[in-house]
Amino acid sequence: MRRMLIGSVLVVSLLVGGCATNAPKYNTDFDNVAKLRAASLAPVRIGEITKDPASKHDVNSITIRGGTLTSPYGSYTAYLREALEQEFTDARLLDANSPIEISGVLLRNEVDAGISKGTAEVDARLVVKRSGSVAYDDVKTAQLDWDSNFVGAIAIPRANENYPKVLQKLLGEFCADPKFLAALKK
Repeated sequence: MRRMLIGSVLVVSLLVGGCATNAPKYNTDFDNVAKLRAASLAPVRIGEITKDPASKHDVNSITIRGGTLTSPYGSYTAYLREALEQEFTDARLLDANSPIEISGVLLRNEVDAGISKGTAEVDARLVVKRSGSVAYDDVKTAQLDWDSNFVGAIAIPRANENYPKVLQKLLGEFCADPKFLAALKK
């Protein structure tokens, strides 16, 4: 009887999840980098990325099936900042002394490792300032879906590996915006 109880607890824990895991570090999306390089942009600096203090949800906290997905950069606002830095560094467009600054607000940051379908949704506002004057201010949204699984040991790693992809998609939305690119022109 005791073995059955222990076995049942083990099976339930595998199905549900509940462990803390680290999100993978951001990997540059080279389609985004190619768009940045092709647009003849001036070098930029990346400013502060914050969260909306009026939001009901903490964008720096992601829970997947009762477990925590933690940012390798300390917070998800820092994760978005790192993603921007990597994209612009790989496009050879990052300069800490540039008069053009990109800053922003992470507005929504959600991941769901559902029973059959996983989803991630991220909203962010990016602001481009040229010598202190706002040249661009807009909000973009990215959503990503993937096959999930009832078993937490399968669903949680799938959600984990898809998180950076939704950020790549979000930054791709900005890189495809002609107004964003125009604000960064030489």
